[in-house]
Amino acid sequence: MCFLAAALAWAQASPLILSPIPLPEATVEVGRAPKKGWVLYRVKPGDTLAGLAARYGVDPRHIQWSSGLKDDRLQVGQELRIPLVAAEEREPRVPPGVEAYRVRPGDTLASLAQRFGLSPLDLVSANPSLESLDRLVAGSVIYIPKGAKGLLVSLPEGETLVSLAQRFGLSPLRVAQANGVKDPTALRPGDLVLLPGVQAKTTYERLLAKQEEERRARLEAERRRQEELRRLAEERRRQEALRQAQVQRRQAQASRPQVRRVSYQEGGMRWPLSGFRITTYFGQRGAFQRYHTGIDLAAPYGTPIVAAKAGQVEVAGWSSWGYGFHVVLDHGGGVETLYAHMSRIAVRPGAWVEAGQVIGYVGSTGWSTGPHLHFEVRVGGVARNPLAYLP
Repeated sequence: MCFLAAALAWAQASPLILSPIPLPEATVEVGRAPKKGWVLYRVKPGDTLAGLAARYGVDPRHIQWSSGLKDDRLQVGQELRIPLVAAEEREPRVPPGVEAYRVRPGDTLASLAQRFGLSPLDLVSANPSLESLDRLVAGSVIYIPKGAKGLLVSLPEGETLVSLAQRFGLSPLRVAQANGVKDPTALRPGDLVLLPGVQAKTTYERLLAKQEEERRARLEAERRRQEELRRLAEERRRQEALRQAQVQRRQAQASRPQVRRVSYQEGGMRWPLSGFRITTYFGQRGAFQRYHTGIDLAAPYGTPIVAAKAGQVEVAGWSSWGYGFHVVLDHGGGVETLYAHMSRIAVRPGAWVEAGQVIGYVGSTGWSTGPHLHFEVRVGGVARNPLAYLP
């Protein structure tokens, strides 16, 4: 300020015109903003959790936790939150006698325990943040206790080695010796501290229960897969048997001498039952019910069922689609009639029957709630209202 005042006084006394003296700008020194946040990344073909973690320099488990992943499996197009944290001045301190092991593909907790001569409980205690005994994320770090065994924890903010030891009921001197620390105050938050003799039994029991649950889930998934394979094999066998039956029927028709066929005439059928009551008509039954492709004729159990028109027996057997024991007659000209839910069938495929001939008896097989005959008329494979063809 003295220099500035002298300069102003000299400028007033001098006839010379002076330019104002430039003053330094006021500046404030601030620290660099921490690099902390997330990268939103969409998974591409070939991406792996370990590869992305190596690319961004983070622990694979941090990507899992930030993205809400249950395991290390990724799907193409899936959005990940990759956490970014500025590198600290130094890495968190690891106690002597503890080795940081980088997980390789195929590693499990059991295989690592066997390799390093430890029990699974020892490894869980040294890694209490584990989420599975079987699935370890390739590229993540597992801590291996080579000397003293115990619970390995990260020193929380606001705690010291002394307060941490006291919280677990341990001697601070013993904890300091196990961690190779001469000055307990030299530790800072985030450094790893080994608590000798302390075991993470609760965590280990939880992981064992989760392992058993996952094992049962795998067994159930395998059982369902085997059932589906058996169902598909049975369906293939059924389709092959149906194809063989059709081939045999065509061969029988080719070798059978030509017989007279009854031509179709509208109204040229007779009722297939006597002493019946119509309980369901043809057509739509309700907003949430299936379209009814025939008429239902209720009659006492065992009532004879007769052919509505002369024709050849095309089908006589069991139906897996709800008809139960049923018969289909071919009347020629694309006209067929179907008789369903029989208690017993009285004809065989390929046989020729006359109108009024007994072909079966009323029953309640298949999708049925009581004894009745479900009767259909089909023309060119399309179901028609039977009442249009009956007297």
